[in-house]
Amino acid sequence: MSTVADKLAKKSTHKAPAKQVRLRLVYIDFWSAVKLSFLAAVAIAIVTVVSYFLVYLVVSATGLIGKADEFFASFTDGSATLSQYVGLPQVMAFAAIVAILNLVVVTVMGAVVAGIYNLAVKVTGGLLVGFTSN
Repeated sequence: MSTVADKLAKKSTHKAPAKQVRLRLVYIDFWSAVKLSFLAAVAIAIVTVVSYFLVYLVVSATGLIGKADEFFASFTDGSATLSQYVGLPQVMAFAAIVAILNLVVVTVMGAVVAGIYNLAVKVTGGLLVGFTSN
């Protein structure tokens, strides 16, 4: 008796010839580009906040902030120290501000690039893309 697995194995050994298709990309949907660029910007924002946190941990663990305080105290009266301004809350607040600005800029740039491409298609005719089915 032939099982379903045997039938599928027989079908998979028979290779159909690959069909190649050349298509022209003539339009990028504006809202799709905005959504995709927003998701990419969210990923970049997460990476930004995490990387700022990790860099702060490394700098703090190596004692670099303390050494910088000693350096600044050598030519000032010592009333202002670097550790007052470079703490974990300040670093994370700065990281959040940078992440939010990047979120806005990358999202807007995605929309602008989609609009520019849609205008350029009218002149160039679009991007020719080849596809194949295996």
